[in-house]
Amino acid sequence: MYFNAELFADFLTHREVTWLGVDFSKAKFTRSGFNLPQDALQHYLNDWNMMIISDQKKYDVRMSFRKPIMQYDLSWVTKRNKTVKVNDVLSEFITIDAVYSDEAVMEHVYSSLFPVVTPYALFFMVESFDDHTKLGTVWVVVVHAVDRQVVLCEKFMKSPGGFGLRNYWGRVFYNLFFDIQKYAFPRWENLVKGK
Repeated sequence: MYFNAELFADFLTHREVTWLGVDFSKAKFTRSGFNLPQDALQHYLNDWNMMIISDQKKYDVRMSFRKPIMQYDLSWVTKRNKTVKVNDVLSEFITIDAVYSDEAVMEHVYSSLFPVVTPYALFFMVESFDDHTKLGTVWVVVVHAVDRQVVLCEKFMKSPGGFGLRNYWGRVFYNLFFDIQKYAFPRWENLVKGK
């Protein structure tokens, strides 16, 4: 986990933030569960992103991050996700080279050009969806959009659940938003307060 207490304290003072979406451009998937044609995989990547916007009661970005005003701009993740190729992201098992560090996530942020709608933006970066362990590994990333400084990046591992590929892995995001709202966000606030 990387945490910039000074920038996060400033982030807390802003009433508005931009949700950039779910970035799958660095993700790995196990062949078991994701052996899909290219167009089907692209469909699911888009669908998981639209699910968060279309069902804001279930996937509540505003409540989770304590922001009364939420802007949405998926242009960056849409462009990034279009680069995902089935042959590059599928493997039999999630191997150690598919595991990211704080530094790797920060490097990904620094090399990106975000739309600057509000001073701060946030997105999820999927590391892996592993059908063997039944876990989705996702980084929560908050950035200062103007200068691409990382405010926060932390890895979470959540279980999928439900019926159908879309809903089954979509549950990972539901569980993640719940965790952020109930536990992670108060913990981050306490880090700013030095507790």
